[in-house]
Amino acid sequence: MTRPVAPIRPSWPRALRRGLMENIATAIIAIGFLMLFQPFALSLYTYSFVTMLAGTAMFIIVSKFPE
Repeated sequence: MTRPVAPIRPSWPRALRRGLMENIATAIIAIGFLMLFQPFALSLYTYSFVTMLAGTAMFIIVSKFPE
């Protein structure tokens, strides 16, 4: 007689799934874009490229996460 197999539980926490994290990375890229084109604060403009770069790197890494 064979025993019923329990459903496989995903090993990744739900918060670290690709969909949510890709949306967060996209939001970070968009924030960097807005920081680049705002005319008010030089400090926001200064860190806009770093923000977009961090969002892009995060998106590349997160795209390898499981669904």
